[in-house]
Amino acid sequence: MEVIMNELENDKLKRAKKRVDEIKGFYIHATVYVVINTFILINIYLNTDNFWEWGHFITLFFWGIGLLFHGTKVFGFNPLFSKSWEERQIRKYMDQDRDDANKYL
Repeated sequence: MEVIMNELENDKLKRAKKRVDEIKGFYIHATVYVVINTFILINIYLNTDNFWEWGHFITLFFWGIGLLFHGTKVFGFNPLFSKSWEERQIRKYMDQDRDDANKYL
């Protein structure tokens, strides 16, 4: 019994470490995004006459979209497939499995 409890605790520890690593990775990504894009924008501002051209913001925009997707993955925000949707689907498939198993009893 103690061996099973130790394995459960080890699994919990591994999942917690993985979660912390994912969050840490997102914060590192966000920090690099801010630092790099700040330097790019300062360089563009100082070296061009027309700062507000679309071409100057391509990196900022598309990298920002990537950062947004990274954040939604890490923090579990998904407006299309919410937690309640997941729970309904899990319940649906569990009910189907139970009904299939009851057919043969």
